[in-house]
Amino acid sequence: MLRIADARTGRIVEIPSAHHHLLRICVHLPVIDNGIGAMHLRVLLLGDVLARTAELHGLQALTVLTAPDLPQEQVQALDRVMAVLGIHPAATVGAHHPSETSSASADVHVLAHGTGQQHTVGGVQIDVSQVGTAHPNEGGPGSLDAAAPEGTDPLAVRMLLLGHAYRTPVMVTGAALAEARRTLRHWRQLVADWAQESSRPIPADLLRQSHAALADNLDVPAVLDMLRRVEKDADVPAGAKFETFAHLDRVLGLDLAREVGHQRQVTP
Repeated sequence: MLRIADARTGRIVEIPSAHHHLLRICVHLPVIDNGIGAMHLRVLLLGDVLARTAELHGLQALTVLTAPDLPQEQVQALDRVMAVLGIHPAATVGAHHPSETSSASADVHVLAHGTGQQHTVGGVQIDVSQVGTAHPNEGGPGSLDAAAPEGTDPLAVRMLLLGHAYRTPVMVTGAALAEARRTLRHWRQLVADWAQESSRPIPADLLRQSHAALADNLDVPAVLDMLRRVEKDADVPAGAKFETFAHLDRVLGLDLAREVGHQRQVTP
């Protein structure tokens, strides 16, 4: 079972309900006025992390995406953004119709904070807090083009957003993105180095703590903090560090094994 704070009541609710093994998620995309912005990215990302967490806990997840009626170019832009941010495609995409079966039967509704409850019927409601950018006029308000210019790693945007609890506002700045990119490069190189060592099982306490954090209202920042500790823990074998990072990347979606097989060659 996963435990989520219902924005309607403030109470912690277990999902899915007892004896169910399918978690039905409905992601409600805010209105798109001037391109896909940072708030759209955060709502999409939260739905993706919820689905990934459910699957890590042995559940099936079905995600539907409701959005305003979009012109074809915005539909294509949305597909591109989801692809580069590692967001799994939704099973169905449609316009906002709260009474439709796919929305009305959802266990969880994911919305941008302040958009109201008019698009949800039943289920638990997750309100994703606001996200701003230091340069809101570049490439549209908080657009991916502004956040991750050509030649940089767009997954740094994913990492930056994952580093904040979903109910906490986020400001995307150049310095914060640069730090996220440095951490991603560093971790990917470490994972590639650890992959050359003999595989070792994930320590039971790390597995238990990480799964508990994710099950407790999607506490992804706690998981990232745990990985930072594991990285420096001399008592955890390299092979176990590799397995820990690879396992949790199933939820993080940061492509941490990207450099495996491409290690730096040392000349004798």
